Amino acid sequence: MSVRRRTWTTPKGVEKSAWAVDYRDGQGQRRLKTFKTKKEADSFAATAHVEVREGTHVADGASCTVNKAGKLWIAARQRAGREQTTIDAYQNHLDRHIGPFIGDKKLTALTVPEVRAFEEKLLDDGRSPSMVKKVLVSLGSLLADAQERGLVGRNVVRDLRVRRGSSDHRAAQRAKGRLRVGVDIPSPGEVKAILGALQGRWRPILVTAVFTGLRASELRGLPWAALDFEAKVLKVYQRADRFGEIGPPKSAAGEREVPLTPMVINTLKEWKLQAPKSKLGLVFPALDGSVVSHTQIMREGFGKAQIRAGVTTVEGDTIKPRYTGLHALRHFHASWLINRPQEGGLGLSPKQVQERLGHSSINLTLNTYSHLFPRGDNGEEMAAAEAALFS
Repeated sequence: MSVRRRTWTTPKGVEKSAWAVDYRDGQGQRRLKTFKTKKEADSFAATAHVEVREGTHVADGASCTVNKAGKLWIAARQRAGREQTTIDAYQNHLDRHIGPFIGDKKLTALTVPEVRAFEEKLLDDGRSPSMVKKVLVSLGSLLADAQERGLVGRNVVRDLRVRRGSSDHRAAQRAKGRLRVGVDIPSPGEVKAILGALQGRWRPILVTAVFTGLRASELRGLPWAALDFEAKVLKVYQRADRFGEIGPPKSAAGEREVPLTPMVINTLKEWKLQAPKSKLGLVFPALDGSVVSHTQIMREGFGKAQIRAGVTTVEGDTIKPRYTGLHALRHFHASWLINRPQEGGLGLSPKQVQERLGHSSINLTLNTYSHLFPRGDNGEEMAAAEAALFS
């Protein structure tokens, strides 16, 4: 590998010069890369020497642009059977956020400072921190795919995360704030009022949501075959995406058994006698038997029940439902599991709550609900524990 000054004359007779790095890549092919300054050439030569030795170097000529790599990445995700909603999100990130800023850059030209500048451009352009985080995750996945294809030697998004360590994650968790009862989580009194205000075909699905904590997609894709009234359990093994397509749960942990309370069992037994017929065998189908939309459940069911129950908020002259997503009922169910009286006076453990909700990791459960668990650090609780030990 050599660094030398290269001089040449253009067809118009203009003499030009640049610093060139002459080297052989990992396949033994000769490569020539030019720079304006010797400092840039020396820096590249030092990096390329290490990468060639470690087998991670990819020359510019063997690489491609971010946009082209993005098309390959999207196609790979489609072949892997990802849900259409996920593919659409990836395409949106590529078309609206990644492509306009760095789409024409060669993968080999991306560096950690380049990605940091890209991140700041997105924020300065008005994108929310949560959206920027999602876009960077997509860019990292794109680069990982390109790495496997031999189109780039480094995943600079991964390098950026390693440099930052866990401090950014902790700061993000602090900024995100805790879920609050009455703001993010309905209070027991509010849930009691909502249950009392439920009407018609929306009562069974919302009663089930409160006492099972299923995700909206899991409720919409729930089949009668998943219910075992004798064993008093519900098996979660499929869900419906926003396009109405039936598929597996979000993760392997999503496949689980959930106990059924007497109220849910009685409600569902009554509902089965009058539920619309569904070729998909769904418990809560639309009137024509197809997958019911999340919007319809919210607008016609949960939203109107909140208005009737007085669980509302006022915006200007408009009275609106206080909770705008079914996830509020999932949060309530989690808080109920944590705080409901059990033998010994305690609710379920974090691990049990994780399994019941189908979270992919215990960290997700703790990051979301840790502040709801009893701390066990006051005198009365310690005295009770002591009494239980020696009783």
